Amino acid sequence: MVSIKERDMKTEIRRQENSSKITMTKKSLIQHLIRFGASTLADIAKDLDLSIPTVAKFTTELIKEGYILDLGKTDAFTGRKPNLYGLNPKAGYFVGIDVQHKKVCLGMTDFAGTLMGDIISVPYLLEDTPQALDRLYTIIKDYVGTHSISKKKIMGIGVNIAGKVNPMTGYSYSYFQFDKEPLADTMTQQIGFPVYLDNDSRAMAYGEYMSGDFKEDKKSLLFINLNWGLGAGLIIDGKPYYGKSGFSGEIGHICALDNEIICNCGKKGCLETEVSGLAVERILHERMAQGCSTVMADYIQKKGELLLEDFVDAVHKGDVLSIEIVEQLGFILGRALAGLVNLLNPDMVVVGGPLAGTGDYLRYPMQSAIQKYSLSLLIRETQVSLSPMNERSALIGACLLSRSRILDII
Repeated sequence: MVSIKERDMKTEIRRQENSSKITMTKKSLIQHLIRFGASTLADIAKDLDLSIPTVAKFTTELIKEGYILDLGKTDAFTGRKPNLYGLNPKAGYFVGIDVQHKKVCLGMTDFAGTLMGDIISVPYLLEDTPQALDRLYTIIKDYVGTHSISKKKIMGIGVNIAGKVNPMTGYSYSYFQFDKEPLADTMTQQIGFPVYLDNDSRAMAYGEYMSGDFKEDKKSLLFINLNWGLGAGLIIDGKPYYGKSGFSGEIGHICALDNEIICNCGKKGCLETEVSGLAVERILHERMAQGCSTVMADYIQKKGELLLEDFVDAVHKGDVLSIEIVEQLGFILGRALAGLVNLLNPDMVVVGGPLAGTGDYLRYPMQSAIQKYSLSLLIRETQVSLSPMNERSALIGACLLSRSRILDII
């Protein structure tokens, strides 16, 4: 005979299981609207393999909770027109922080993933010191504090940082590993909002996938972040690929070159030693020391440092040395991408980051090398392009990754 205590325990377990299923179904419904946009009950029911009455019930509950809006009748059908349902942009907001080598970019999206207002850029020197981390805290707090959105509506903050980051544990192994606690937890305590940490290139890949020139039938994306370093982000079946420890995407440290240049990682022959902003800086100084003339000498003398936007500007102004460097960089990058296309066979390869701003000066030698070294059958099915999104992809990616983690959909 079952005791009252055992019966109550079984009832509580069933209640918790039922509550968990309801929560999962609601998250799946929101995920559908994120992927496909405004939809009818029939569309949602078909995608989630649920009955229309069940979907109607959960949709009504999500409307009451403020996550979904009834958008009214659709004109896409003849006869009785069904209602469309979509995400409520005002359900919550997400802050995106992109920590770069010499600046921090900040932005915010609404719940529907739309970037709100202008991107803010603050000068910042990324160093692995407690002082640099404290400075980052101040920048983030100032941005959140001066924003007009109610602090109660901010659901999370996504922080992108270069190097080895494990988003699942919240640890950064390249910068700010001062405490035993995960950096994401420390930042959460210091800033006062849930913080979600990720690698900058992976966040850019996700931002590009969710908001860039990407068709619904395409599921895989290889994104190359051509910045001071060289990183990559991979999207497979619509989700970021992390690898076992969260460190996937270290394309810059593929041993692809027969040189004696010591990389930041301590190894020789890394792709990043010839394809990165750091490589551009080194080559420029080497060539100027050899007597080569370039407008970059004036930029560097005036500002006391090399800025990637100045280098991009010099390329577009026709500076011969800068163009030569980009062409060499593009060809070496294209040769490496040819191997990755052969290995991964992705729907798209997108090259972004500051140096992608050199446009056709980078594109033509890169595509020439890809065509030369990749298998023709594979590259014929892969679209290769430069990203037009600039810093938007990084900030949108940071915001949407934090949204996805809150909703537990990646």
